[in-house]
Amino acid sequence: MKVFLLTITAIMLSLAPAISQDSLSLKEKEISYNNSINTRAEKIVATLQIANVATAAKVKNIIASEYKNLNSVYTLRDLQIKTAKEQSDNNKETLNKQLTTFRDEATAKTDALHKSFLSQLSQHLTAQQIDQVKDGLTYNVVHVTYNGYNQMIPNLTEEQKKQIMVWLVEAREHSMDAESSEKKHAWFGKYKGRINNYLSAAGYDLRKEGEEWQVRIKEAADKKKTTN
Repeated sequence: MKVFLLTITAIMLSLAPAISQDSLSLKEKEISYNNSINTRAEKIVATLQIANVATAAKVKNIIASEYKNLNSVYTLRDLQIKTAKEQSDNNKETLNKQLTTFRDEATAKTDALHKSFLSQLSQHLTAQQIDQVKDGLTYNVVHVTYNGYNQMIPNLTEEQKKQIMVWLVEAREHSMDAESSEKKHAWFGKYKGRINNYLSAAGYDLRKEGEEWQVRIKEAADKKKTTN
């Protein structure tokens, strides 16, 4: 019995550093993640020019919490999908139903978070500031893309400009809830396809417009070099 106890003790002692290291690693990852989302939130809040320090702190916490809440939804969904695939026994029909359910549940949760998030922001920010938060969450792609279309096709009508903006704003509503930079940009890619089809149907040759735009960009750059 004494030998048995000594053996168990030795095993536990040998495992202790590894267990401690794993725990430390998880803790470090959590700290790193929290620092990351707080830094992102602080950068977004800085663009809002909120005079009241307490209000700015509240808005920062709301934004950081939204990052964290969305991450929790997607982490759970991914775990559910992984587990279902491991336990599927090659039953594709049942697996596909499960995966659809998990994805639908995640979408329902993110939709609810979206509404709650905007409601919380509306208690502290103006409509314009809320739009700035949305832009911050989506890398300002709305305005970069809108300006790009206007530069590429200088003779867009006001109606066309308005429609382009409507679709880009709609893309932003989806993009701000996406789980990664790649998927945030994918939403804009989807709507840019819609915009391109719309402009092509209106008679624009987008390939030609793009080529001429590149020429103008090069000419402007060359002119700047000459001037300097």
